[in-house]
Amino acid sequence: MQYLMWIIKVALFLLILSFAIVNTDPVTVRYYLGYQWQAPLVVVLLVAVGAGALVGLLTGLFQTLRLRREIAALKRELVAAREPDAPVLPPSDLL
Repeated sequence: MQYLMWIIKVALFLLILSFAIVNTDPVTVRYYLGYQWQAPLVVVLLVAVGAGALVGLLTGLFQTLRLRREIAALKRELVAAREPDAPVLPPSDLL
């Protein structure tokens, strides 16, 4: 199984490398207020993919933190419910 993963990784690397070699033409990215940036097409695409991956990772991070906070609140509720004579909070008070 490990060999298969290495073969897939090498094939993916070679595919991306060949894509980068073929797309070296310079392009101009124009921003607002007259700003512009010239770079090879592959660099512009990699920056765009990297920015999209970063946005996706941050979104996933915020979701994970929210779920961890909810789990911690539920654990506190469980501990409080196991204690005798302890009032149990309704679920609406946790959020």
